Amino acid sequence: MKNLIGLVLIGLTAAPILYAQAPANPVVSSAREVFNRQAKFIASAVQEMPAAKYSFKPTPSQMSFGKIIAHVVEVNQRVCAMIGNSPATGIPAVTETDSKEALGHSLQLSFDYCGKTLDTLKDASLGDTVTFFGNRKVPRARALLELDVDLTDHYSQMAGYLRLNGLVPPSAQHGRK
Repeated sequence: MKNLIGLVLIGLTAAPILYAQAPANPVVSSAREVFNRQAKFIASAVQEMPAAKYSFKPTPSQMSFGKIIAHVVEVNQRVCAMIGNSPATGIPAVTETDSKEALGHSLQLSFDYCGKTLDTLKDASLGDTVTFFGNRKVPRARALLELDVDLTDHYSQMAGYLRLNGLVPPSAQHGRK
C-alpha cells in the first residue's frame, strides 16, 4: 500500500512538469520544426551548388536549379501571406537567371518572413478559412501543410540535382545535426 501511495504521489508530482513541457500549439510547433529543417537544408543546398550550375536541369522539361529557388521564394511569400493574412514586403523578386547571391538573399528573406508568420500562428486559428490558390476557400491548416510539403518536395529536387553534379546533399552529409 505504501508503494502504491508513493507511486501515486510521484505521478501527481511529475504530471504538471510533463504537461508544462508540451508546446502551447503542438500542431503549429510540429509544422514549424519541419519548416526549420527544410529551410536549413534548402539554404545549405543553395550554398553547396556552384553558381555555374544554377542553370542545370536534369532534362529539358524540368526546372533549373535557379528556377527552383525563385519558385520557393515566390511560394513562400504567397503561402505565408495566406497563413498570416499579411503580405510579404521587402523581399526582392528574383528569376532563375539572377545571381547565386541574389537568389540566396531573397530565399533567406522569404524564410525569415515565413518564420515570423509562423511565430504568431496559433493552433486555434488553423480551422479559419483562407483564400488559397485558384481562389479556393480552405482551412488555414491546408496552407500550413502545403508550405511544409512544398519545401520538402523542392529540397528533394535540389538534393537530386546536387547528386547528379557529384555533390552530397546537406541532409546526407556526415555529422549533420
